[in-house]
Amino acid sequence: MTMQDPIADLLTRVRNAQMAGHVTVQMPNSKGKRAILDVLQSEGFILGYSVSDEVKSNITVELKYHNGSPVIEEISRVSRPGLRIYKESNDIPKVRGGLGVAIVSTNKGVMTDKNARSQGIGGEVLCTVF
Repeated sequence: MTMQDPIADLLTRVRNAQMAGHVTVQMPNSKGKRAILDVLQSEGFILGYSVSDEVKSNITVELKYHNGSPVIEEISRVSRPGLRIYKESNDIPKVRGGLGVAIVSTNKGVMTDKNARSQGIGGEVLCTVF
C-alpha cells in the first residue's frame, strides 16, 4: 500500500515517539523528509538524523529532550494533499507570537517562516512546530 501523505507520516512518527519517550525513531527515506528534518535540526528541535545506505533506505531521527520532557511540544500539519495552503511572504503565519516555527516550502527550498519573510518569498506552509 502506498503512503498518501509522507510528511504527515513523519510528523506523526516524531510525535508518537516523543510521547512514548523513545530516543530514536525510524521512517522511510525521502528528499522532502530530509529537507524538513534539516530545518528541525537547525532550529534545535531534534539532535540530528542519519540515513542508512540500503536499497530501501531508512532515516533514523535522534529526538531531543530537556529535563525529561520533549523539546517539541506541538507539531501539526498545515497544508495537506486534499487542501494545499499557500501564503505570500507577508501572510505566512507566526507560530505562538514568533516563539514557534512554521516550515515553508518555497521555490528556494524548504525553510523557516522567518527566513521566507526576510527573503520576501512565499510558498506552501507545510507544518508548524512549537
